[in-house]
Amino acid sequence: MKRITHFLLLCCSLWIAGCTKSDNTDDLVGNWVRRSDFEGVGRSEAVAAVLNGKAYVGLGYNGVDRLSDFWVYDNTADFWQKKADFPGTPRNSAVAFAANNKIYVGLGYDGVNYLKDFWEYDPSGDTWKRVSDFGGSARYDAVAFSLNDKGYICSGYDGNYLKDFWSYDPASNSWTQEISPGGTKRSAASVFVIDQKAYLCLGENNGAYVNELWMYDAGTASWTEKRKLTNVSSESYDDKYTGITRGNAVAFTIDGKGYISTGTTGGLTGTTWEYNPADDTWAQKTAFDGTAREGAVGFSVNNRGYVTTGRSSSLRLDDTRELQPAVANDTDD
Repeated sequence: MKRITHFLLLCCSLWIAGCTKSDNTDDLVGNWVRRSDFEGVGRSEAVAAVLNGKAYVGLGYNGVDRLSDFWVYDNTADFWQKKADFPGTPRNSAVAFAANNKIYVGLGYDGVNYLKDFWEYDPSGDTWKRVSDFGGSARYDAVAFSLNDKGYICSGYDGNYLKDFWSYDPASNSWTQEISPGGTKRSAASVFVIDQKAYLCLGENNGAYVNELWMYDAGTASWTEKRKLTNVSSESYDDKYTGITRGNAVAFTIDGKGYISTGTTGGLTGTTWEYNPADDTWAQKTAFDGTAREGAVGFSVNNRGYVTTGRSSSLRLDDTRELQPAVANDTDD
């Protein structure tokens, strides 16, 4: 009887400890609002790019087929519209960026081959044309971004984890290898842009999640390492840094701050973190309130951040949610 009593007391103590405010995430700030569902079939490992106040999303994998459909999202009307299909080989885990009033899409995996072809989409005519192949090796799970009307691609996997860095100039239709970031190679990384500087973070390398954050300044063509994403210092700023590192997550920017959400840390996660470049620190926000997922896409349009599509186990998803980072969480919207 004494052992049973001690056991019950222990269970109660653990339950009470688990409910203390210090471990409770209900007081985190940030509200996720469901928006119009992506109108294509549910998918993972799609591409997304933003041009002239609209987001373009397409390609990916629905669990059976690689896809080539392409869609545009108008967030002022909360409306998706189908555009001309991507004319290249259907694929997943490709990249996209916007430059010179065009969208560029390439790389990826077709189920058999790693790819390196690149294509230009012109929204004004809803037309595609092939441009110069990527200058590096064929690969998937790279990251892409644009600065000053040039596109940039870094990292990925071609049978080897990578961290080579390339720029694309639409004016000359040419690729140039640039100085790579230091540190660890990675695939399934994330990138966001703040004030014309790109921040490369997350991803995995040989079974480990990368805890490095690198900032790229196109003006000086240089990379700078920022603080680690895990609790590695003796200072207090990183004492609560748990669960930031992950792979296959989304990233976007709102009001001069970067956000990462969803992805996998060995299991699926919806934890959401905000990066402040002013002091190089991270703060946890309200977790993504849709189904936990990986391989979603994130984008910022008109200074608002969105997450759509993705995969949860064998389920491919098509819901779209917007993060309002300064608003108290409301589970009813």
